[in-house]
Amino acid sequence: MDNMKIGEPIFDIEILSTGNKTIKLADYQGSYLVIYFYPKDNTPCCTQEGQSFRDNMDKFTALGAVILGVSRDTVPVHEGFKCKQAFQFDLLSDTDEKLCQLFDVIKMKNMYGKQVRGIERSTFLIDPQGSLVREWRKVKVKNHCDEVLQALTELKKQ
Repeated sequence: MDNMKIGEPIFDIEILSTGNKTIKLADYQGSYLVIYFYPKDNTPCCTQEGQSFRDNMDKFTALGAVILGVSRDTVPVHEGFKCKQAFQFDLLSDTDEKLCQLFDVIKMKNMYGKQVRGIERSTFLIDPQGSLVREWRKVKVKNHCDEVLQALTELKKQ
């Protein structure tokens, strides 16, 4: 399977989600879809990023966008994180890394002086027709949600 590129339609992958669901990305055609990848539930930056999307949920909804968070954590861990943080959006469990590989977010990273494979914080915006239109890689949490909202606002004007 090739990696996603700007302008290409997303591949239809089934993935486990909070709420005891199995979803397909194609299920969201007709809406903008914001998919954000983060390393791990219940860690400071990942919590802050999720809270930022949560706190701006009304703005995303008004622009016709759905938000999905993705990490390699299991569904039960996601359920606890989602409940604790009052996230209104689903978290996808990519334990087999199919979605991570499709979006090419698994990278070698330095952690405490050791090389480890992990998710590079990244966000992708898919249009209502199901094509990838924007991507942010090596995301810094501060102001990132505002950048995604700005891009979505600009796309809605076109």
